[in-house]
Amino acid sequence: MTRYFASDPTELGLSVSAMVWRGPDLLLMRRSDNGHWGLPGGFVEVGESVAEATRREVVEETGWSVEIGGLIGVYSDPASQVVDYGKNKGPGRDGGDRRVHIVNLCFHAEAVEAGEMTTPDETLEMGFFAVDALPEPFVPIHTIRVEDGLARRAEATIR
Repeated sequence: MTRYFASDPTELGLSVSAMVWRGPDLLLMRRSDNGHWGLPGGFVEVGESVAEATRREVVEETGWSVEIGGLIGVYSDPASQVVDYGKNKGPGRDGGDRRVHIVNLCFHAEAVEAGEMTTPDETLEMGFFAVDALPEPFVPIHTIRVEDGLARRAEATIR
């Protein structure tokens, strides 16, 4: 099970996330690994731009195609950005603990068209929510991203 606010990272990873808007409502997905609600997103793959990764991750986890907007912020503070994914299992993995210090770029995005999610095993459910009625439990490291996104600052936040 994914655990937030871990320490002693074993690797560094670049990730993206998006606050996807449809009118005044925000698209959220409930994660299958821990049941928490949060922003769609995930790791950037080799050879992929952060915009491509954001579009891909949103489609994979929600089925929605999006238009990427401005950068909300860059999140890299190891006090809040180390995530414990548990044992590193599978082919070519060493079986040790996997604690990733995640550097995340979070973007605003507009929902364009609904489609089929391509990684339905990662998402228990999804939906659009009013920002004053977000579901719980919420991914703790996403809370600050949502607060920053709602602030609609002219410049990106660096945390």
